[in-house]
Amino acid sequence: MDLTTARIVDLTQPLGPSTAVWPGEIPVRLVTTATVGEDGWFARDLTTPEHAGTHVDAPAHITAGTATVDLLPPARLVRPVVMIDASAHVGDRPDAVVGADVIRADESARGRVASGDVVLVRTGWDRHLADIERYVGTRRARCPGIDAGAAELLVRRGVAGIGIDTMSVERGADADLPVHRRTSAAGVWHLEGLVGLDGVPPRGAWIVVAPLRLVGGSGAPARVFALVPDAAPDGPAVLPGR
Repeated sequence: MDLTTARIVDLTQPLGPSTAVWPGEIPVRLVTTATVGEDGWFARDLTTPEHAGTHVDAPAHITAGTATVDLLPPARLVRPVVMIDASAHVGDRPDAVVGADVIRADESARGRVASGDVVLVRTGWDRHLADIERYVGTRRARCPGIDAGAAELLVRRGVAGIGIDTMSVERGADADLPVHRRTSAAGVWHLEGLVGLDGVPPRGAWIVVAPLRLVGGSGAPARVFALVPDAAPDGPAVLPGR
């Protein structure tokens, strides 16, 4: 890929006090500790859940003895992308699930998911970010996600990571976490809380995932970019397979 001509798509929510967090978690807090006027410099203390806004779940979030976020190899965080647009399937249903059939249909149309790919699932749910109760739920999490069959298929494909534009790769109502358990045990990391996946083509882009290298972290907020080659000014070009 020629990085001088690639279009850079930011897939990251801003991180601040209004950023979405899981029901019951503390919000992001920023406390000013110095100002230019009084101290000659500006600084703040940051308090945040590890899984606030756009964030990475390390495998250790669910499966003991697997990698924490600081131990994720950089080569597993800069990877080719398969973007599956399931927004029409999900619609406005907060309990919708994206199954293996949706993934297989996409593969039939555009090519098989390859080992080492990062699969991004677009549900369109980020359109609800201005309404946090709608986006993530109230007393319990409620949002679309993939199901156990899709998770099993992606593990068999050998993916490096799975990303989604909701607060969980799992449907929020699935409290027993079958997707997290299967994928984390296989060493697959998750990207949750993505935005703007409509700017990523189905094939041909790469993703750059940069979580805080938080020692022993179950996860961490992340800055995430897609690199889209040969993009037209008004959107991504139709790209051939790799």
